[in-house]
Amino acid sequence: MNSEKQVGLAPVINQFSRVLVLGSMPGRISLKKKEYYAHPRNDFWKIIFSLFGNEPPKGYQKKIEISLARGIGLWDVLKTCKRKGSLDTEIREGELNNFDEFFPSYPNLRAIVFNGKKAGNLFQKNQTYLPGNIKCFFLPSTSPAHTIRIEEKIKAWEKIKIFLE
Repeated sequence: MNSEKQVGLAPVINQFSRVLVLGSMPGRISLKKKEYYAHPRNDFWKIIFSLFGNEPPKGYQKKIEISLARGIGLWDVLKTCKRKGSLDTEIREGELNNFDEFFPSYPNLRAIVFNGKKAGNLFQKNQTYLPGNIKCFFLPSTSPAHTIRIEEKIKAWEKIKIFLE
């Protein structure tokens, strides 16, 4: 299978978002459905909703609505890339999203959370501008390819709660 150009999704964010979760690039299933974290074995939605003592609701739009109401926005570091399949290790020729124009539009952001090492490394290697009031940190990938137990992932992801209060 040859590498194919993949184009990411639009950001899911509003003026009340305090935490921005950045992945690297959505996987094939997410791109096809046009939904963040659509792979049925990706733990993202289970983790986010467990932080507030809830099960993820049915339906993507409801998940987004509740996440935004809680102050959580979603996007990816890359706008486009070439990749075989969905694995971050296969990403080639990545083009970054324009964060220089993005950040000033969301003054309430307090934290950027990288969903996995690849997202954080791509951002830190290529991004020159970051408002001084925003904290950045890496969290374990919610991808099924990252095989630590979900309980460990949930414990690590609890860090975002302080920024949502």
